[in-house]
Amino acid sequence: MAITTAPDRTTEADRSSSRRASAPRSSGRPGTGRWGTPVAYIIALVICGITVAPVIYVILGGFRTTAQINRDPGGFPDPWVFDKYGAVFQDPNFWTQFTNSTIVAVATTAGVVLLGVMAAFVIARYEFRGRTFLFSLFTAGLLFPLTVAVLPLFTMLRSFGLLGNLLAVIGPQIAFALPTTIIILVPFLRAIPAELEDAALIDGAGRFTFFWRVLLPLSWPGLITVGVLAFVASWNAYLLPLLLLGNPATATLPVGVQYFSTAYSQDTAGVLAFTSIAMLPALLFFTLAQRRIVGGLTGAVKG
Repeated sequence: MAITTAPDRTTEADRSSSRRASAPRSSGRPGTGRWGTPVAYIIALVICGITVAPVIYVILGGFRTTAQINRDPGGFPDPWVFDKYGAVFQDPNFWTQFTNSTIVAVATTAGVVLLGVMAAFVIARYEFRGRTFLFSLFTAGLLFPLTVAVLPLFTMLRSFGLLGNLLAVIGPQIAFALPTTIIILVPFLRAIPAELEDAALIDGAGRFTFFWRVLLPLSWPGLITVGVLAFVASWNAYLLPLLLLGNPATATLPVGVQYFSTAYSQDTAGVLAFTSIAMLPALLFFTLAQRRIVGGLTGAVKG
């Protein structure tokens, strides 16, 4: 005698309800789907346009003549002119100022990363009295604007005989970049598990060995983040080089733009070409490293 069994309706019902429960729920508001609201994208595009449009205008302006700019300030190059960029590259002051900017930016970045990671390592991994106060002191450094320190800084560097020397810019830039660097790196270093340090100490590694061989390789995203921020800020710095260097032979590129625009005030296209070349290295450097910056800041927030 054959025995037939009825279909398992309970199981089918459970599966159906389970699929309904696992399906993504709609908020019920129109326009809120996977890609977000159109208004958010419109606002983002407007902000991007406001940010990028001046840069594109400056770059394209270097491919025009001054007569074209005066005749149609908002037009495109017609015809394209490459003489202005060629004249900038043939200017000996440009290469001198480019070299000065490179030296200042690289030295500032190296100093910020080296001193910042060492100070952040002590604050993040050591227990000592006054640690919270020390971290708060660095945080308070963000509230101390550069313009307030310009006069005493100028007087102090003049007494040291450093005016007109690139060291007069490198040292203060490192000092003013350290608060941001330490605030980013301290949470990042705290997020590294203490078990790794304990295992390294058990294996006979000292604190310096742990710092050099374990902590630094794990901290690369944060170090790249603070390094890029320090490089871009140093390359675009204007106030300190203007006040402390003082002449075209020792000036950096942002100050060199002022000297060039003063000497060739009637050559608008030439000034735009010089400006676009001066900002191009920092722009490219930041663009190529933007993913690293996001990763480093994300690690700092999680820490």
